[in-house]
Amino acid sequence: MTYILAIFSSRNETLYFANMFRTAGYFAGIINTPKEAGQACGISVKFQERSLVLARQFLASKPFRSFVGFFKVSQIGMRLRLERI
Repeated sequence: MTYILAIFSSRNETLYFANMFRTAGYFAGIINTPKEAGQACGISVKFQERSLVLARQFLASKPFRSFVGFFKVSQIGMRLRLERI
């Protein structure tokens, strides 16, 4: 299973970003940020890889000051592999 995480250091911005997806009719889940991702607010936005272009447009449309980065997450069994994209 592969998906993308948008990680922010602000909980409010994380929830706002997820709401942008939902308002536009796309899936966005809120999950606990994996410890492999490093410092963040504790929650992240999970979305499908094919929605990355849309996510970048959302990011460019508002001044998200706490954005840490996008991470591609591959789950192999119980192990997570995070790759910054």
